[in-house]
Amino acid sequence: MTVRTTRRAFVTAAGLLATALVATACGSPQDTANGDANAPVKVGLVYSQSGALASYGKQYIEGFKAGLSYATKGSNKVGNRSVEVTEVDDAGDPAKAVSAAKDLIGKGYKILGGSTASGVALQVAPIAAQNKVLFISGPAATDAVTGINRYTFRSGRQSYQDVLTAKSFIGDAAGKKVVVFGQDSAFGKANEAAVKAVIGPAGATVSSVLAPASATDFTPFATQLKSAKPDLLFVAWAGTTAPAMWQTLDQQGVLSSTTVVTGLDIRASWPTFGAAGSKISFLAHYFDGASDNDAAKAAKAAVPGGTLDLFHPDGFAAAQMVVHAIEQGDDVDKMIKGLEGWSFDGVKGKMTVRAEDHALLQPMFQVKLSGSGTSYSTQLVKALAPDECAPPVASMKG
Repeated sequence: MTVRTTRRAFVTAAGLLATALVATACGSPQDTANGDANAPVKVGLVYSQSGALASYGKQYIEGFKAGLSYATKGSNKVGNRSVEVTEVDDAGDPAKAVSAAKDLIGKGYKILGGSTASGVALQVAPIAAQNKVLFISGPAATDAVTGINRYTFRSGRQSYQDVLTAKSFIGDAAGKKVVVFGQDSAFGKANEAAVKAVIGPAGATVSSVLAPASATDFTPFATQLKSAKPDLLFVAWAGTTAPAMWQTLDQQGVLSSTTVVTGLDIRASWPTFGAAGSKISFLAHYFDGASDNDAAKAAKAAVPGGTLDLFHPDGFAAAQMVVHAIEQGDDVDKMIKGLEGWSFDGVKGKMTVRAEDHALLQPMFQVKLSGSGTSYSTQLVKALAPDECAPPVASMKG
């Protein structure tokens, strides 16, 4: 294997300097269209190397590198063509991401990937459509990416799949009472809206309790939640007050009085739950041990430390999709057609790119967490098949 590393300077208005890693990659020989059969293929990854979501971005790129090796059987070429992968840090800033995307497109890149943050993905997707390049969004979970345009795909799950997984904990939702507890912020309100949109139409009564983002005393909210007597309490919480919030809900008996569901974040966040962790039902995009197929084994063997985390599958799947697209040749329309309807075995299991709107159909998981301090372990309760958590088909916008 030959690996080439170069550095390039990319300066935004904010003075961002990005380092570009150029590495060769590969796959099965295919005829190339509109280009030299031996010419390198340029792939640009614009994602969070720094900023609030840097830990997510780190997992994404580790997964991508592992997936690239797996998809190319270690030969690091597609036919005779090397793949030049350039990484650019957007720091979670949509403006920086757009500038980076335009810069890469101007240099001849026809394939872009990345987007750790939803706000970034929603700004890069239109750029891809305007310039007719392929864009494979990463961990960004916003439902709005699905069907945004025919040039945009996704390598991770979307929020609708999270909420359908939460719904699976109560089975038939008809006549059930669901309460959303979150912060009175964009994040909390988005989760409130998602639960109402997904579980409400199934016959459940959905209400919410939103606490000020600045709240530090959670006893009044815990009392309100316990009095509501919901069949399902869906908690959407982010930030440094999470440990105090969970402790209060546990002390006030909320966790033992109903089914409490929340999303399982990256491993580093697990101590946040404290003693309450064992009393919560978790929906999970992924966790180490959720699957044991060839792709998962390959990823586990390749990532630093040998332990998979939440967003390793997103990077791994992105690389698989990139290799499959390259195998179609240089014509972006052919790449799109090759990806639409394509099924493949990813880290999570069987993945299918839905042709109508480019949603990525995939398994999701119910999980229990046990442990204390900094030592926690997960137990798979149930793996939901892709069709059990498939979002409704979105209209392709362009």
